[in-house]
Amino acid sequence: MRYTTIQGRTVSALCLGAMQFGSTTDAATSAALLDRFVEAGGTFVDTADCYQFWVEGGQGHESETFLGGWRRERGVTDEVVVATKLGAQPTVPGAGLEAQEGLSAKAVATAAERSRARLGVDTLDLLYAHREDPRTPIEETIGAFAELVARGEVRELGMSNHRTWRLERARAAAEANGWPRPRVLQYRYSYLQPRHDAALESSGHMHVTPELLDFVRAEEAAGREHALVAYTPLLTGAYIRPDRPLEYAYDHPGTAARLAALDEVAAEAGATRNQVVLAWLMDHEPRVVPLVGVSSLAQLDEALEATDLTLTAEQHSRLTAAH
Repeated sequence: MRYTTIQGRTVSALCLGAMQFGSTTDAATSAALLDRFVEAGGTFVDTADCYQFWVEGGQGHESETFLGGWRRERGVTDEVVVATKLGAQPTVPGAGLEAQEGLSAKAVATAAERSRARLGVDTLDLLYAHREDPRTPIEETIGAFAELVARGEVRELGMSNHRTWRLERARAAAEANGWPRPRVLQYRYSYLQPRHDAALESSGHMHVTPELLDFVRAEEAAGREHALVAYTPLLTGAYIRPDRPLEYAYDHPGTAARLAALDEVAAEAGATRNQVVLAWLMDHEPRVVPLVGVSSLAQLDEALEATDLTLTAEQHSRLTAAH
């Protein structure tokens, strides 16, 4: 297992996504996946307070509730960092993201309390603003997050699926008021790059853009480091499964060139496409923590083996340059 640091705290360089745990992935399999991940040295798990409200019978708290039960049963405490997100849970049963709770001060305080109760913790390790709330000034949200940190209810703050200008506005608000700034960013990212003028099929997804990467690099140069966590790094199986075609946004000439380079490096390394993608991300600049969602032990083992794969500098450069 590789390791990295998130603002001084050591975590596994691979994050396990628990979105389906306790719902579309049954309890026994979910527990087995978490156990295998931890046995292999994994210490970073991701969830949200809305997972998975969109499946039949889903209420939106299944993943957090399952993780809380697993932590109690296994006696897991601070050795596993559990990140959660708030703001996207619908306020109306059966509704979608158009009815999200949002990021008002009241919504943030209420949702954080619910998450602490479900996960069975006094302090949330890492709390993200899940997605943008155009109705609430970002200053109100960051102020509410700062209060949670001041009360000892949250250790580290993050933002997910926000446009870069909102990240800058959040940074400015934190600096102006002496608040802790969100230092962990979670976005969709993989080796294949989509056209940014074509919408992704998942309306809630926001992809890493060149502007976002430039923002992270500029912030680091100014002494304000961020950790970038990348969800959907394996494109829901599209790299290796013929029954999972790539989305329309990836239908451009650069995709063929990148896949050719990917296959070359995979053959040289004796690895799968998925493993090379994860290794490329783990060696990325700026640094990236890939967040993988799995539903079987075989899928998890493939991802775990990628943490032992080290690409040469030439291989990494060749992959990056392909377009």
